[in-house]
Amino acid sequence: MLVLAGILPDFKLQSDDGDSATRIAITAAFGAGAFGLLSVLVWPLLVRALLLVPALVLGVLAFFLNGSLLLLALSLIPEGRGEAGAETAVVVAAVMSAVASATGGALAVRDDDAYRRRLYRLADRRRRRGIDGAPGPATPGTVFIQLDGVGHDVLTSAVGRGLMPTVGRWLGDTGGTHRLTPWRTDWSSQTGASQLGILHGSNHDVPAFRWYEKDTGEVMVSNRPASAVELQRRAVERTGDGGLLTVDGASRGNLFSGGAEQLALVLSVAARRGKENRSRAGYFAYFSDPANAVRTALSFVAEVFREIGESTGARFKRRRPRVGRGGLYPFIRAFATVVERDVVVAAVIGDMLAGRSAVYADLVAYDEVAHHSGPSGKDVDKVLRRLDRSLALLDQVAEHAPRAYRIVVLSDHGQSPGETFRTRYGLTLGDLVRAGCGLPVPRKAQRTHSGAEARAAVRAALRRPVEEGAEQRRPVRRAEPIVLASGNLGLVSFPDVRHRMTREEIDLRHPALLPTLANHPGVGFLLVRSAERGALVLGARGAEVYLDEAPADLGPLADFGPGAAEAVLRTDGFPHVADIMVNSWYDPDDGEVLAFEEQIGSHGGLGGAQSRPFLLSPLVLGDPVADGEELVGAEQVHRVLRKWLGEDSGPEVPVSADVHDSLSGAPGGTAFTVPDRAVQDKTL
Repeated sequence: MLVLAGILPDFKLQSDDGDSATRIAITAAFGAGAFGLLSVLVWPLLVRALLLVPALVLGVLAFFLNGSLLLLALSLIPEGRGEAGAETAVVVAAVMSAVASATGGALAVRDDDAYRRRLYRLADRRRRRGIDGAPGPATPGTVFIQLDGVGHDVLTSAVGRGLMPTVGRWLGDTGGTHRLTPWRTDWSSQTGASQLGILHGSNHDVPAFRWYEKDTGEVMVSNRPASAVELQRRAVERTGDGGLLTVDGASRGNLFSGGAEQLALVLSVAARRGKENRSRAGYFAYFSDPANAVRTALSFVAEVFREIGESTGARFKRRRPRVGRGGLYPFIRAFATVVERDVVVAAVIGDMLAGRSAVYADLVAYDEVAHHSGPSGKDVDKVLRRLDRSLALLDQVAEHAPRAYRIVVLSDHGQSPGETFRTRYGLTLGDLVRAGCGLPVPRKAQRTHSGAEARAAVRAALRRPVEEGAEQRRPVRRAEPIVLASGNLGLVSFPDVRHRMTREEIDLRHPALLPTLANHPGVGFLLVRSAERGALVLGARGAEVYLDEAPADLGPLADFGPGAAEAVLRTDGFPHVADIMVNSWYDPDDGEVLAFEEQIGSHGGLGGAQSRPFLLSPLVLGDPVADGEELVGAEQVHRVLRKWLGEDSGPEVPVSADVHDSLSGAPGGTAFTVPDRAVQDKTL
């Protein structure tokens, strides 16, 4: 405070006539003490009163509230010796909080001890005061941490190179506590399909990240709040179950709630939320300490400049492949790698100290950076190191939780490298479809939206209810197809035909379209439906594979690995599958695909590492698969996780009959959350 008073012209700690050095020091000590006392007594009350404010807004308000506390502290100094302008007070308070945080070690790059020790003290204080009641439950709780987009091969490589020592310790050759199990995604290898299946037990009728539904005339987008609400409603209706987290669960940073009562940054409840489903866990634990807000803000700024430096270096070195990383992307990356991580990890720590039975949290940092920097390289290596530190922090917190915890780490998909379709061929998939239909092709290809989950998290934090609405409002000409992209998976729909068009109908209407797509070097295969013989895969040079007839020769699907035919055939049975499903070219030698979006690390279809995520589970839990078997599909992962919870938590909690009836009649697109407590009461 003394140093700042000497530097800043609008900040003084002496009377107008001047004071001795001793008097100024006493004044500074009084002001600093008053500021510290107010931070301890008043700050938690302010944060608790503002917990209904979105997380990002609360983080910004933290600076102004901190400055207000400093002004109040200066006003308490006798004889009016403490004065500061409003803007100066914000700066002084922020610097003082940062210095206090740095002194405690919380700003150290590789040290989270200060934050952890503070949480330990809070937990011990609660136990001593009896706030937690009786001793913790005898059965252990389970924490599921989803490392978004981290594939099995990426994880094993990072462990082998020493980037993730915590995971390496868990997987140690001798004395390891966890097992690593790869699993295979469905055809739609993206968070919307995988997480819906993992949390709610069904991802039926989720053909891609975004798709057009002819019966409603709407484009569904997995990370749009209204779409997430509807997808969750359909899954609950199909399974008759509230979700993985229905019993004493918490959902943090996810697209879907999983039936949890405790929620933070959950997209499916972002559009419509009331006081009854706004969670205080995590936000209060994090923002109740002003030093945390300052720490996160400083790390946010540092990450923005780090991204600018990395993208500039990639441009100067003419690194290929490369996509644009300007505009708002540095801030979105900083949100994903700093703000979302800090808030979600803090929320999980709060859940563990509260003794909740099941927690599922998604950390989107790697996925966001890999989309723009590629699935491997120095940029993502830094992110993997930080994710490992977060896991280490949770592992250490578990030692002081009121119950034992098993930490399960998993991913929802991987990422496959490769340049974009437009970069290689100078046109988008939409341009190619229009050319095949005999429609004019625009000279400039329109950029496709990125499906990165971090954008959805930003929208949820800011309470922006619609992520991408242009597709819904855009007038569609009768003969124009709708072409959508989900990583290296493309979807072509003809909106003027109310049913799914058959191969025969498409050929009659646009004779050149299917041959144009199937024979393009950037396309791996197409899925259409034959009126006579069912699901049909088309490839180059006239290749045709009728999947309903269990063919011995898989043709163009052979390069896409085991299970490709089954995954494609399952998607063919979805009610809202597109008229034409297009999977990009895939090189099995180097694992590259061609994204139909502007991403050099992509996922969404078949081909390479994107379809091979991982499940890292404690040995004390049962083996997820029997010897010689493979874990296939998000729905099977849900059954494994449910079994693990059931080993200690009892049977599943079904949706009661009256709730199921109300679900069946609920209109599409409305916000609906299963009333967990009511369901539990009816079950009991």
